[in-house]
Amino acid sequence: MLSAQTTDRAVNGVIGDLFSAYPTPEALAGASPGDLEDRIRSIGLYRTKARNIRAAARKLVEEYDGEVPRTMEDLVTLPGVGRKTANIVLSHAFSITAGIAVDTHVARVSRRIGFTDESTTDRIEQDLMALFPREYWGDINYVLIRHGRAICRARKPRCPECPVSGDCRYFRETGRHGG
Repeated sequence: MLSAQTTDRAVNGVIGDLFSAYPTPEALAGASPGDLEDRIRSIGLYRTKARNIRAAARKLVEEYDGEVPRTMEDLVTLPGVGRKTANIVLSHAFSITAGIAVDTHVARVSRRIGFTDESTTDRIEQDLMALFPREYWGDINYVLIRHGRAICRARKPRCPECPVSGDCRYFRETGRHGG
């Protein structure tokens, strides 16, 4: 929930303090909006994130006895939780593979390589799930994120170094040979 429009490094910089102050869903549900906003202010969109965190914590307490749900259907009912976040929670917390988490890197790389022509994360996820066997779904997100950060960068893709450039639609269509 905290990662939208910010880096992992920025999120990692606030979670220690946040979880020390509010170690349970009950504590988060009762957090002062101002205090919660102050603790996450540095990651951007802090007002919306704080509101969603408190609302999700309240729902966890009221409807799930303070426990994080173990299904996609239940997780996406929590304020601020979409399929990407739900996929990551299911995978990391419960070792459940329900789909493929699609973030900005996964979307960009998937379109460039030619795995999808879609623009919405839900449709990109559906295309990826149809393309790859289920046993690989849990790894696809990380493989594409790493590739997007290291090689297939948003502004200056490093096509000459890319191990899949021969199978990449972007490379074929643009003829990019330099970074």
